[in-house]
Amino acid sequence: MESGGKRRRTDAVLSNGNDKIDPSLLEALEKSQSSVEALDLRTVKKLVLSFERRLKENIEARLKYPDQPEKFADTEVDLHEELEKLKVLAGGPELYPDVVNLNVIPSILGLLSHDNTDIAIDVVHLLQDLTDEDVLEDNDEPARVLVDALIENNVLELLVQNIQRLSDADSDPDEMAAVYNTLATIENLIEVKPSVAELVCERTKLLRWLLGKIKVREFDSNKQYASEILAILLQNSTANQKRLGQMNGVDVLLQAVAMYKSKDPKTSDEEEMLENLFDSLCCVLMPLENKERFVKAEGVELMIIIMKQKKSAYASAIRALDFAMTKYPPACERFVDVLGLKTAFAAFMGKIPVNKKNKKERYQEELEERLVSLIASLFGGILRGSRRERLLSKFVENECEKIDRLMELYMRYSDRVRAETDRLNELELDDLEMDEEEKYNRKLESGLYTLQLIAVILGHLWCSEQPQMRTRIELLLKQQKLTKKDVKDILQEYHDNIGDLDGPEEKERAQARIQKFISAFG
Repeated sequence: MESGGKRRRTDAVLSNGNDKIDPSLLEALEKSQSSVEALDLRTVKKLVLSFERRLKENIEARLKYPDQPEKFADTEVDLHEELEKLKVLAGGPELYPDVVNLNVIPSILGLLSHDNTDIAIDVVHLLQDLTDEDVLEDNDEPARVLVDALIENNVLELLVQNIQRLSDADSDPDEMAAVYNTLATIENLIEVKPSVAELVCERTKLLRWLLGKIKVREFDSNKQYASEILAILLQNSTANQKRLGQMNGVDVLLQAVAMYKSKDPKTSDEEEMLENLFDSLCCVLMPLENKERFVKAEGVELMIIIMKQKKSAYASAIRALDFAMTKYPPACERFVDVLGLKTAFAAFMGKIPVNKKNKKERYQEELEERLVSLIASLFGGILRGSRRERLLSKFVENECEKIDRLMELYMRYSDRVRAETDRLNELELDDLEMDEEEKYNRKLESGLYTLQLIAVILGHLWCSEQPQMRTRIELLLKQQKLTKKDVKDILQEYHDNIGDLDGPEEKERAQARIQKFISAFG
């Protein structure tokens, strides 16, 4: 999920439509650069004083002539100019603590609810400039001081209230840009202080607003950015994932991706948005209750349809299914009931649609890893009955071709893990200290996790006690000069490293399941 949106917006503003940089804009930029160089505490105080004076004049004029706009219009123009001047503060982020001490933040933020939306829009642009990631780079402490002061003075609530009155006017380019800059500011605040991701959802209606934006059928840059912010908010926050589930978010996301079940995005920006929507969907599928909502809303069926249509969302649909089916048997059962096995195993056998994106090797590999995980989830979620038989029969049909494919993947991943293990041992010889946990994590990243899942699937097949399958597995191991002990060793390492993230009882249960396979291999 790239946050490349912001860069593009600046370039678009600087060029005048034919890819030439507008010279007058450059001149203005250079002027502002030169005024930045002389930025010191004295200048900051002068700027703040001047701003406070114009603000006071505007408030007084509006109170005196509430029904005569022409009488306070000039003070608004002056206020606009002062807010423009304050943008030079972005040239000296090291002075942010002084800006905060001058107590000007409450006055600036108060203007987000100014009756004149143009003034509120000026404040949004100013905040985006002050918090821009390029400005804050290497200024961690001053950045934190500014962000804390903004949050203390209700920046989140005020920004979101303001975006709600702007969002109806997408036809207005100024308001559209302000919506974009509001989202950019929120992203910048999260960058400095990650806890903002949960704060903004606790204190404001941002999640609801984002869902509303995603519901709109027409694509525009703000819909793209809304999808990106949504994915950021959901990324590492169980609280936000649950919150979104409670506001019908699973349904909204499914409707948004359903638009692409039989068509591809038209541009790379729209493609990026679709990826963001699937990222959000996968994050939201982490909590159990949202997996339930997904199954209820016929998400399993929709993902299978997307796979069958073979459009660009193909791989994303497989990923969403993998998230939905992990540790959730009802999704696995629904998958078998709506004939998902045929589609999934066709993909597992390498029958995947080819387009320019998936010619890349890494794309194919990611797909393989997802499919292995999905098949392992099916085996873990469907333990008995006719569904189990249908799953097992897939590995017998066509002369056990699925077992051949499984062993082909087993060899590829085991070679890769061996190469990584050798590399890590070399590093240790070069005196690079590495504890066991770090070594294990490096191996997982290099493909050990997928290898473990393949070994688990082999365990399930072996325990089914079907002679045809056992004979095939033994034959293929022998051809590769391997024995069942090699599979057992992988399962043993997996068993010994199962964590207790889901509680000690679940850890015991998981270890018992793996132990059963180890014993079965004899």
